[in-house]
Amino acid sequence: MRFGLILGEALTGLRRNASMVISVVLVTFVSLTFVGAAILMQAQIGTMRAYWQDRAQVAVYMCSSVSTSASCADGAATEEQIQAVRAELDSDTLKPLIAKMSFQTSEEAYKETLTLVGKDYAGVLSADQVNAVFKVNLKDQTQSSVIAEAFHNAKGVDEVKDQLEYLDPLFNALTVATYIAIGIAVLMLIAAVLLIGTTIRLSAYARRREIGIMRLVGASNRFIQTPFVLEGVFAAVIGSVLASVTVLLGVQFGVHDYLSKRVPFITTWVGLQEAALVVPVLIGIGVVLAALSAGFAIRRWLRA
Repeated sequence: MRFGLILGEALTGLRRNASMVISVVLVTFVSLTFVGAAILMQAQIGTMRAYWQDRAQVAVYMCSSVSTSASCADGAATEEQIQAVRAELDSDTLKPLIAKMSFQTSEEAYKETLTLVGKDYAGVLSADQVNAVFKVNLKDQTQSSVIAEAFHNAKGVDEVKDQLEYLDPLFNALTVATYIAIGIAVLMLIAAVLLIGTTIRLSAYARRREIGIMRLVGASNRFIQTPFVLEGVFAAVIGSVLASVTVLLGVQFGVHDYLSKRVPFITTWVGLQEAALVVPVLIGIGVVLAALSAGFAIRRWLRA
């Protein structure tokens, strides 16, 4: 009976302040949607980085006939220089870092290039103009600098390239977008907290006579406060649920049905499983912030 009375008071307050409650729901919905998007974007960055770190290669390009680096002043790499690079990769210093290694001759690289750009280029591009290359998969891709240092200015080596360097701009762009989403989410959450506090104070003012009567009959402050806290929590839960549904729909239709088909070079996307893990986080954030904000607002009002 006591719980029913408290719940009835909370629902009454929601009806009396319907416009303010709708505002709280909308602000909570927008802010938590940005929070969910930021979490999933960070998860996407982590997923992509982990995927490519396992598959990215460090390429050691040997000099070709058209290479212009200082180490290629003598022309295309000789067989002795190629064998020297192979021996260095098989040395006790570098071999423990390497998971897999392969070598592609200039002729093989030439055929691969024609497959990519078309055979029309066969007349303007010859095999000796294409770099022979050692393709190295590292056990730990963060050790790629060790390979680069080992062959820095080595005779016959044109350049050393880490494939992850090509993806860094994408990772950086996603990270910036994540920070922007977090910034907007924080601002919106602050607005939601302030709005919840204002709503609770207005609700308490509208029911000041009822609060006075409850005090006269000996009702405790906790009994008086609980309906107001529930008002804020109910509004926040509705906003949190809407944000959760939006995140799930965004992953299903925005990521799976749209992005995955239009950005084929990214093969690892966050899915509904990751989005489902975000749902309790969003609801938890909404409930905790609403409860704290409402509790603080009504406590200050009762003291006044």
